[in-house]
Amino acid sequence: MIRVVAMSACLAAVFGGHALAQGVANPDAGKGKAIASQVCVACHMADGNSAQPENPKLAGQHAEYLHKQLADFKPHGSAKPERENAIMAGMVANLSDADMRDVAAFYAAQTLDPAAAQDKNLAALGQKIYRGGNLKNGVAACASCHGPTGAGMPKQYPRISGQFAQYVEAQLKAFRAGARANDPNGMMRGVVARMTDQEIKAVAEYTAGLR
Repeated sequence: MIRVVAMSACLAAVFGGHALAQGVANPDAGKGKAIASQVCVACHMADGNSAQPENPKLAGQHAEYLHKQLADFKPHGSAKPERENAIMAGMVANLSDADMRDVAAFYAAQTLDPAAAQDKNLAALGQKIYRGGNLKNGVAACASCHGPTGAGMPKQYPRISGQFAQYVEAQLKAFRAGARANDPNGMMRGVVARMTDQEIKAVAEYTAGLR
């Protein structure tokens, strides 16, 4: 979701009234599609299957998780947003909570076009860590939270199977550095704090091909 200046300038006019009128209605994927086609398409494509590895694939992701991430990009009063990103902050600035739930419902209903692992040896190392962790360094198995197939769990853990390896690697490193800190109870930060760059890259490579 880029082109902040151009997009943000028209968001209020396009969705300002919509947000007020929608109230607390159940998520509406149809309305979410309309919003996504105006706000999100430049980076995440029309169906949430981003073509650029720096922008995550949103198709098929849990609606609850997507809503949380969108909400976390918004500041609350004078407080900083839980997840800081200047581009995304601009994208969600004029979206109501109902708008974000609609967008999340739309992307959750789309079919993922999964990424693929490119390095067989690296993926093999990632598989070992994903399934069994690294007892020597105290790294927990990724599968214990994200599941054996990387499907995750609604409201708690995102689907990571088929995600771009580059994006997963970047997020894991952001958690480790503290640049991303919107993980409940610091769970992800605690896990990746013990991971090496090679282990992070390996896990990311493996999850790209995980099904």
